[in-house]
Amino acid sequence: MKNILKSFALLIISQAILSCSNKNQKTMNEEKNGLDQIFPKGEKGSGDTFTGNAYNVGLVDADNIYTTAVGNVYFEPGARSNWHSHPAGQILMITDGIGYHQIEGQPMEIIKKGSVIKCPPNVRHWHGASADVGLQQLYIVPNTEKGIVNWDEAVTDEVYNLAK
Repeated sequence: MKNILKSFALLIISQAILSCSNKNQKTMNEEKNGLDQIFPKGEKGSGDTFTGNAYNVGLVDADNIYTTAVGNVYFEPGARSNWHSHPAGQILMITDGIGYHQIEGQPMEIIKKGSVIKCPPNVRHWHGASADVGLQQLYIVPNTEKGIVNWDEAVTDEVYNLAK
């Protein structure tokens, strides 16, 4: 009888361990397939300035001491900004994912976690996620007293698909 109880107890413990292991594996796989979000997702960007789903959250508002705006943008796969420029330029720091960046008249660049991009003042450019993997970026806009952003037309599918 003692052996039967021991066997039964071992069976229950084994099932509990397997159940926890499967849940942990599922969570690890979900995290592996998604981006590691450091900051809140933010508000969905306007269809007037983005193609696809992009989410922005401001992290540092510009003021008269720190004339710099800092925020985070999360692009779902396939999402991208319109062509745009910044009167004082912009710095992008890619914190996760894979995407593209292009300065008008130059070849498209692949950007990924760890990439740092400088967008010169008053130069049109766009950036966004790859077709299969999202992109998360920090943006830094210095000298906001000169202005923040000038939005232009959407990046066409033809231009975007050149990256494939």
